[in-house]
Amino acid sequence: MEVLIYTTQGCIWCSRAKELMQRANLEYTEVSWRDLSAEEQAKVKEQYPSMNTFPGIIIDGEFIGGLVQVAKLFLDKGIVSSRQK
Repeated sequence: MEVLIYTTQGCIWCSRAKELMQRANLEYTEVSWRDLSAEEQAKVKEQYPSMNTFPGIIIDGEFIGGLVQVAKLFLDKGIVSSRQK
């Protein structure tokens, strides 16, 4: 599973998305939105027009959504459980 997470500085939901990936034992690539040029940002928005909040999480080339959508997907697929350790 190839995971790409677009993040912004100071975003608590971005931090929690990265924690979710660790909990799921998944490696991911983080891309800081502010490190992208305006042209690169425009390309990402063109490729994933639904990405309008952060984090923006792409799995295997498909835009999934933010933290909540990915957490639900992981629960449905049994990648993580809702039980606290």
